[in-house]
Amino acid sequence: MNIHEYQGKEILKSFGVAVQEGIVADTVEQAVEAAKKMKTDYNSDWVVIKAQIHAGGRGKGGGVKLAKNLDEVKERATAILGMQLVTPQTGPEGKKVNKILVAQDVYYPGASETKEFYISVLLNRANGRNIIMYSTEGGMDIEEVAEHTPHLIFKEEIDPKVGLQGFQARKIAFNLGLSGQAFKEMVKFVSALYKAYDSTDSSMFEINPVLKTSDDKIIAVDAKVDLDENALFRHPDYAAMRDKLEEDPTDVEASESNLNYVKLDGNVGCMVNGAGLAMATMDIIKIAGGEPANFLDVGGTANAQTVKAGFNIILKDPNVKAILINIFGGIVRCDRVAQGVIDAYKEIGDVPVPIICRLQGTNAVEAKQLIDDSGLKVFSAIALKDAADLVTKVLA
Repeated sequence: MNIHEYQGKEILKSFGVAVQEGIVADTVEQAVEAAKKMKTDYNSDWVVIKAQIHAGGRGKGGGVKLAKNLDEVKERATAILGMQLVTPQTGPEGKKVNKILVAQDVYYPGASETKEFYISVLLNRANGRNIIMYSTEGGMDIEEVAEHTPHLIFKEEIDPKVGLQGFQARKIAFNLGLSGQAFKEMVKFVSALYKAYDSTDSSMFEINPVLKTSDDKIIAVDAKVDLDENALFRHPDYAAMRDKLEEDPTDVEASESNLNYVKLDGNVGCMVNGAGLAMATMDIIKIAGGEPANFLDVGGTANAQTVKAGFNIILKDPNVKAILINIFGGIVRCDRVAQGVIDAYKEIGDVPVPIICRLQGTNAVEAKQLIDDSGLKVFSAIALKDAADLVTKVLA
């Protein structure tokens, strides 16, 4: 589950990570009041207006602006709130900005030069260990750094038996070219960041940039956080941070119906119980001459309610020309699924595309009979090859 920058910073602060302070606002008036508070609390004459969406590259799309006075705060907030922000990570359709963060200016002049770094903590799936990836090239897309200057990216692997060690945090600070007070601050920053990542069951913490200020403080100017959805039952306070406005409405509907759904670009919708069978079903659709329109796993206990929810989601895609239901009756009986298909079909009304229903396993013969006798526009099959042939037929 992705969360906003301001929410990620709240989590970081709770673990002792120094962050760029800010106040979230969803109206221009709130933004102006937030800027006044930044001046009172942090003596910040200038503020940064930052669009809050679940995507990176906001600055390149015009979603991050400096405001030097209250008039500019009002102007910037008016322009950013409600805009359709397009970044390299949103696609051409962009995302609507519903919230902004009014953040303090941390690039103030001082005794030394400011420097930006990149630091992230994530799982190396190749060996099942967490790694800290970092670079002196903060503020840039890390993909570009990896492509053009890979020698400037460092990785520190963490042994899960002992966790992050002090010498590793010091090594990171050294490789970033720091010394003196800034070195000590970076060691503390890295240690607190890793603790935050590990304690929150996160999939990723990405801080870009991490800033060394002109007075040698180390702070997180940004925070991109991805929480592991499978562990949210242990963190109800983090689960409450979910912003459904940032998600595709179809994805939200699927999750509320306990369906695993991913939209694709094809013309054959598929509804399957089990992730492995779903992948095999998509292969069958391609072999039959179609293209899968989605990945939809209804789980091992499919019933009329889940089947109906699956139908509704698939039929929202105008590119769908046929629906293939492929259920293996192991935990669930096929005749019960067949009755669920019939009930859902009748409840929805006239389904505008042909449906191929392949049920295999417990009571598969009885299930086929139920569908054949229903009088509905549903083609039944037991063998997977027969289902594939029916897909070819209805697409012809």
